[in-house]
Amino acid sequence: MAKTEQTAENTQLKDIIAHAKEYGFVYPSSEIYDGLQAVYDYGAYGVELKNNLKRLWWETMTRLNENIVGIDAAIFMHPTTWKASGHVDSFNDPMIDNKDSKKRYRADVLVEEHAAKLEKEGQVEKAKSLTAALARLLEAEDFAAVRELIVNEGIKCPISGTSNWTEVRQFNLMFSTQVGSVAEDASTIYLRPETAQGIFVNFLNVQKTARMKVPFGIAQIGKAFRNEIVARQFIFRMREFEQMEMQFFVRPGSELDWYKEWAATRMQWHKALGIPEEKLRRHDHEKLAHYANAAMDIEYEFPFGFKEVEGIHSRTDFDLKSHQEYSKKKQQYFDPEINQNYIPYVIETSIGADRLFLMTLCNAYVDEQSEEKQRTYLRLHPAIAPVKAAILPLVKKDGLPEKAREIVDLLKYDFNIIYEEAASIGKRYTRQDLIGTPFCIAVDHQTLEDNMVTIRHRDTTEQERVPIAELHSRLTEACSFRRIFEKL
Repeated sequence: MAKTEQTAENTQLKDIIAHAKEYGFVYPSSEIYDGLQAVYDYGAYGVELKNNLKRLWWETMTRLNENIVGIDAAIFMHPTTWKASGHVDSFNDPMIDNKDSKKRYRADVLVEEHAAKLEKEGQVEKAKSLTAALARLLEAEDFAAVRELIVNEGIKCPISGTSNWTEVRQFNLMFSTQVGSVAEDASTIYLRPETAQGIFVNFLNVQKTARMKVPFGIAQIGKAFRNEIVARQFIFRMREFEQMEMQFFVRPGSELDWYKEWAATRMQWHKALGIPEEKLRRHDHEKLAHYANAAMDIEYEFPFGFKEVEGIHSRTDFDLKSHQEYSKKKQQYFDPEINQNYIPYVIETSIGADRLFLMTLCNAYVDEQSEEKQRTYLRLHPAIAPVKAAILPLVKKDGLPEKAREIVDLLKYDFNIIYEEAASIGKRYTRQDLIGTPFCIAVDHQTLEDNMVTIRHRDTTEQERVPIAELHSRLTEACSFRRIFEKL
């Protein structure tokens, strides 16, 4: 990648991070104590946007599919759960330290980022060869050869600029804690590193109580925790994050057909959200996890390159079979159509709520700086925008605030509305642009006579006169999830 191009990308990300903090979307956690690395808090507008995205995903899964229901499993689980899932023994990342900078890195990420640079420079075949070699070495757990690969490729520490690397070693990513009132009697349990296992251990509970027939899915949104070696790129990789997962249980032998269907369905969902097709790409895994027979990622082109937002995996029957083995309780389903008992196979769709948020924010951020126009705004779909409309009396007198308050009362039960009367109308428009409010509704003296207001549209800045009586139906039409669902 050319240095100027990389600088532009870094500048863009810095601008988005600064915007997110200044306008109430994302703050560093416990910032008054200098923060905690890779942990963030969502502000007033960030939590609204994130909740809208989560609700959109939830309703897409559970309302648009009659055979998908939801659960909310606990964060703490019996520790044997993580033995059965393989996390205790194999949930590791290869880490490497630079002796000069004292900084720690994921060895695989160093190589992958180097390969991405080669690809951008046009050395596509070399990049592919490098990635394939890395996959082989990691699968063989040949960490000495991984270090050798890093050294031979001349990969340097970004801080020290040297290749003075330690050996590569494994690092388990799970956070552990103690449960019990007395330290001597306490047992070690884990903060869940993923939400999927809560679904698997409840497979039969949900199947029986919700009276589901295979194929059917279980959806869940919840927090997960990973002690990442390298947690960076803002909220892209964090130690505390939120996952939105759906496990779809299918008849053995049909899993690859369902895998293809869900891969296409989920890609279409991102496009329906307003993400341009050229900003998305599908990445099929060459190296598969031990439990999978097919896997792919949906990647988005962030300012720091194409990175995974969502994964779709065909997990076979590994999870339920493993829990059956460790728990000694059958995890089988009786299929009346074929008169057979079997352990279902699973297709997983897993998306990070925080990565979805970051993708949405990056895609929406518009910074128009030219001689003709200087304007920054967030081009968010009205259905997911934190605030749907701002009610703005032209002046703070002559009965305009009172009339504007009547409009707020008319709309506030169904939409997130802001009332604002400070500063000039132009400055108020600008403030709403910066948080992505799609509609500004101005109340002027003429409103008192004809009960009409001026709606200003965020993206075009065009204005139109509309009767107050039409506002509710106008916002309902524009801000409904139906506008997104129609594109699926």
